[in-house]
Amino acid sequence: MLRVTKEYFTCSGDEEKQLLDSGLSLGPVTVAYETCGSLNEAGDNAILICHAFSGDSHVAGIYEDGPDDQPPGWWDCMVGPGKGIDTERYFVICCNILGSCMGSTGPSSTNPETGKPYGLDFPMVTIGDMVNAQKKVLDHLGINKLHSVIGGSVGGMQVLEWCVRYPQMLRSAIPIATTMRHSALAIAFNEVARQAIMADPNWNKGDYYNKNDPDLGLAVARMIGHITYLSDEAMRRKFGRNLQDKEDFSFNFDADFQVESYLHYQGIKFAKRFDANSVLYITKAADYFDLADTTNTRESLQDLAGSHSKFLVISYSSDWLYPTYQAKELVQALKRTGQDVSFCEIEADCGHDAFLIPDDRLTKLIRGFLNGISTSQTAI
Repeated sequence: MLRVTKEYFTCSGDEEKQLLDSGLSLGPVTVAYETCGSLNEAGDNAILICHAFSGDSHVAGIYEDGPDDQPPGWWDCMVGPGKGIDTERYFVICCNILGSCMGSTGPSSTNPETGKPYGLDFPMVTIGDMVNAQKKVLDHLGINKLHSVIGGSVGGMQVLEWCVRYPQMLRSAIPIATTMRHSALAIAFNEVARQAIMADPNWNKGDYYNKNDPDLGLAVARMIGHITYLSDEAMRRKFGRNLQDKEDFSFNFDADFQVESYLHYQGIKFAKRFDANSVLYITKAADYFDLADTTNTRESLQDLAGSHSKFLVISYSSDWLYPTYQAKELVQALKRTGQDVSFCEIEADCGHDAFLIPDDRLTKLIRGFLNGISTSQTAI
């Protein structure tokens, strides 16, 4: 089993404060990251993997200082020796995003000006701000070109943001189960989740650290989000209308159905490991993301004109959060800028989270695409 170590990089000196897209500054910024494999002598075999909304830097393997029976990283089925992203060939980096609570600076981090957690004093961050923080980690590691940048869902948004902010660093990109911008439906689900958190009396306008956490609101928010990650067929197959440990209805508001019990479990589990304020900030960053808007002053996919990265865009047939038509819109937008784009819709009934489930089809797609990108090619 691959053994890894969580590491931390903190910007210092002239770069201690990071200028954010909002115009505010944040610093010092710390980014948690993990690496697998070895950087070759030419320094051109690095792959950056961007995690999804509630993920972290622990992409594969188990921790060096942990027990042998610890759970592996969230994409261990894809990353490792001989796997789709082969760590015997590639140097893999995964950074925890800015605004999270898994090691990188976020609302639960200590505000150096007050000595207390930021809470809502933490400035709003964007997907672009997250990418800029990752760029500083790569600079720290001495990496000035990437064989590929890969990610699903909110990680796929980061992939696209990398493409428009640092196209000269990239040979290729693999955005999976993602979108150029949130639909009204996706924004609506995020807003309901945020309102569930803020309606919890313990939220206390974000000032709940070292007090009672808003676990109930956070659990409900996760239940809402988790529904969007599944599909009708997956839920029908797994739960149907089966009752949970009973022969008949309770005729009260207990969790009668298995699907109710499952959602309660997922909500409670999530509340034990994640920070409520981080959910607010990350979902808002995802809602703000928009690379299809050519009317504003920020970057869009049109800025890729003249660059020469290769793209593999992947969608899933049962993903109703970021459905295939949005992936096809992305493909069309990339082609309009002259990019070399391949596209594949994978037939699967598991919903949005399908890319996290072991699947030989996805493994072969990614392995074949990466093998077709020459490591001797100079990044544009």
